[in-house]
Amino acid sequence: MLTSTASQLRTFHSFSPQPNPFSPFRFSLTFRENKKKSTSTSATPPGKTRVHTLPLRVSANSQAAPASTDASKVSSIPSEMKAWVYGEYGGVDVLKLDSKVSVPEVKEDQVLIKVFAAALNPVDFKRRQGKFKATDSPLPTVPGYDVAGVVVKVGSQVKDLKVGDEVYGDVNEKALEGPNQFGSLAEYTAVEEKLLAPKPKNLDFVQAAALPLAIETAYEGLERTGFSAGKSILVLNGAGGVGSLVIQLAKQVFGASRVAATSSTGKLELLKSLGADLAIDYTKENFEDLPEKFDVVYDAIGQCERAVKVVKEGGSVVALTGAVTPPGFRFVVTSNGAVLRKLNPYLESGKVKAVIDPKGPFPFTQLVEAFSYIETNRATGKVVIHPIP
Repeated sequence: MLTSTASQLRTFHSFSPQPNPFSPFRFSLTFRENKKKSTSTSATPPGKTRVHTLPLRVSANSQAAPASTDASKVSSIPSEMKAWVYGEYGGVDVLKLDSKVSVPEVKEDQVLIKVFAAALNPVDFKRRQGKFKATDSPLPTVPGYDVAGVVVKVGSQVKDLKVGDEVYGDVNEKALEGPNQFGSLAEYTAVEEKLLAPKPKNLDFVQAAALPLAIETAYEGLERTGFSAGKSILVLNGAGGVGSLVIQLAKQVFGASRVAATSSTGKLELLKSLGADLAIDYTKENFEDLPEKFDVVYDAIGQCERAVKVVKEGGSVVALTGAVTPPGFRFVVTSNGAVLRKLNPYLESGKVKAVIDPKGPFPFTQLVEAFSYIETNRATGKVVIHPIP
């Protein structure tokens, strides 16, 4: 039986911040409810919340990838869990592994997921560094956006998902506006049903966790440019988490007539394997010197000032990071399970693949090393965290 914890106060029993040298006081850290969120089901009158407990074993789908057998390890839901936490903004040194974090309660539109794999994104370390603290949820924070795991409990308003379902998604609907205090870098996380989709049957949890935020960013950016069949595109940082998926979606989903992409020398063959017609070595060539221009330039590295020089008149430049030069534009992705459901057939057919950095996956206990690595901006594809206890 899950022991309930008041939604207004979730105390970390073992984690406390470093003493402030300017203050004689030491404060304990608590999770405060984000007032912009709906109330917890713990406040719902009796009879209004449907709680399903998980059977002792969950059988993996017989057609699923081998790692899905991890699902069979799920048993009862504890009251406390292991989670990575930070109570102040800063470098990787603020990350602490806490084994006494209360398992999050499930709101009526949410499901509780036993996390089997998570992945890191640039937004994870930018958030930890305090780059958007003005719109962040209150500290302390369990970080993590991408998740893949098994549903172990559902709220009263959940319509489609059920206990035992293998799912994946980005747990934060708005990446920069009040993202969840409870992220995916924990044993359990609570997520709105609308942000999730069934895990593609042919993918294991590691592959699935590598996809959500990056593939939704790639897709939404292409949609916003009005990209369509017969158009051409240049992808800057084509070997990165988002860029590697832009190449594939442009070719396989949108029907691009020509895809060019940049990377370092050692990753050119990867670009070609993903569908790039032209692989450009940025260490030897300047893409501005190309004799052609493109309908769309998808800048996933922060070179918008250069990117606008190779876009056709009337074309579009997506700028994910760095300064924006007209006609370039920036957007912040909205997590949407419907997009993942739409793309699942392309993933299940093998037309679109997750690209996972060969240094990973990093085990849960090595999250600090994983963060340090992704912050070098040298990762190929996605940095995945697996296994998770």
